[in-house]
Amino acid sequence: MASSGGRRTRVASALTETRKAFYGIAALSAVTNILMLTGPLFMMQVYDRVLTSRSVPTLVALTLLALGIYAFLGVLEMMRSKILLQIGRRIDEQLSDPTFNTVLSLPLNMARGDAVSQPLRDLDQIRGFMSGSGPIAICDLPWMPLYIIILYIFHPYFGYAALAGAAFLMALTFSSEFLLRDPTRKLSQLVSARWELVEAGKRNAEPLHAMGMRSAYAARFDEVNRRYVEGQTATSDLTASFSAVSKIFRMALQSAILALGAWLVIQQLASPGAIIASSILTSKALSPIEMVIGQWRSFINARQSRRRLEETLERYGNDRSPMPLPAPKRSLSVAGLAIIPPGSAKPIIHDVSLSLFAGQGLGIIGPSGSGKSTLSRALVGIWPAARGSIRLDGAALNQWDPEALGPSIGYLPQGVDLFDGTIAENISRFSPEASPELIIEAAKLAGVHDLVLSMADGYDTAIGNHGAILSSGQRQRIGLARALYGKPFLIVLDEPNANLDSEGEVALTRAITAVRAAGSIIIVVAHRPNALQALDHVLVMNGGAMVAFGPRDEVLRKTTRQAEEGQRPKPATGLAENETTEAPDASKPGKRIAI
Repeated sequence: MASSGGRRTRVASALTETRKAFYGIAALSAVTNILMLTGPLFMMQVYDRVLTSRSVPTLVALTLLALGIYAFLGVLEMMRSKILLQIGRRIDEQLSDPTFNTVLSLPLNMARGDAVSQPLRDLDQIRGFMSGSGPIAICDLPWMPLYIIILYIFHPYFGYAALAGAAFLMALTFSSEFLLRDPTRKLSQLVSARWELVEAGKRNAEPLHAMGMRSAYAARFDEVNRRYVEGQTATSDLTASFSAVSKIFRMALQSAILALGAWLVIQQLASPGAIIASSILTSKALSPIEMVIGQWRSFINARQSRRRLEETLERYGNDRSPMPLPAPKRSLSVAGLAIIPPGSAKPIIHDVSLSLFAGQGLGIIGPSGSGKSTLSRALVGIWPAARGSIRLDGAALNQWDPEALGPSIGYLPQGVDLFDGTIAENISRFSPEASPELIIEAAKLAGVHDLVLSMADGYDTAIGNHGAILSSGQRQRIGLARALYGKPFLIVLDEPNANLDSEGEVALTRAITAVRAAGSIIIVVAHRPNALQALDHVLVMNGGAMVAFGPRDEVLRKTTRQAEEGQRPKPATGLAENETTEAPDASKPGKRIAI
């Protein structure tokens, strides 16, 4: 399937690269289908020659010849199966990396609750079908006329009977296509929804248990699972029904062929050997159709998976390789920025503009829901700008290759999530060329070096999935070390002191001072005032708009004076004046001042 404009899609390209292998499958199928005539011809010779002549040498010769052909046929069948397995492997090699990279980018582009793991299941479905017996049935199907012609040569009645049987089974195949298409598509959606619920339950096992939510959550899963089981039962029932009808019909047709042959022998219109040979040939002629019916559900699944995977890769798979740019070292500028989160139609933040230079630090403050975290995601390129621009050294973020820009970005999200691996691997961002010196330097900056050394295996301590063996504060400090690894140029920390004790907050202040001295720009989203002590600029957000931006002391003095006078700042975008936010007083740690 080609994409719009005639450009071949990745999936189509991967399938095209296996075309020569399929030509080999087709050639092998031609030889095997011709050799499949061995059985009926052998039986015909036994009945018409050996039994009438009572010649044992003829029987031995025919038997040895048939056994040799069957052995060769077995080798060809194994070759055909092995080639199909290699085709599946080749498809996986071509598509697994772009598919997985797309899966990683889907949460950044899709609404929450969408099945982000569906592309991998689609790839598994395509690979499973292409390496299974479905393509063999398709390659065997064109040889059905050969068997019907041979049956016609035996006697026209045999050919007519086989042709009528083939027509019935073909009609059965088209009926299954019509009846299974929509149920199969809906079942695939239910499979995705079911597994997404399971994964969400695993991620939130602790709150589900602690707050007695397991029963309520289980009820949601039971509802989805019930619809899945009902859909699977209905689809499997249809498939089994079609398979059963085709199987019984073929068996009945074989018996009918035997009866027809016996009648023709009685009428002296056919030889006794033709009875057995015709029965075997009829079975062989119709078996590809029966196999296709049995594989039809897999074929429909694979076809729908291909369509979904093509659409997903074309929409979200970014294969653009921008021209490499030098690492940013000078400035960050934001102009007229508006951000619309994935799955939403309205901007959460709008008309944000600011400029920062190397060595400067910015604190972003404001009430919950004011757009602070949204802005932080946009600044590191997680969510694209719906309007306006974010530039590093004058280059917009979309002009950078994310992998190339990554070492120049440090990011600590609100919910710190670590990966299964060692502490050193997590701090170094799983870099294959990680520097032990940089790992230790980042850990010291984050104030976690001594904590790591106190563990049994030090930096080689395996922390488990999601950092299971660590406390929330420890995870946050290791996440901070990961953000500081290599002293990136732009560091964005979203509430980095949320789970820190007083010692951790002191370490955070020291880290901010150190990276600023090294020439980095650091931006801290804060609710607690201690995080602003080492920063020189403040941005006040309210209702998604800028309320104030400038030097820290000037902004805090202005907001403090407004708070004392009972005034509320007017957002530059004309938001309602009854919205409030809070700004910390840097001179009085722990105190909140309404603005």
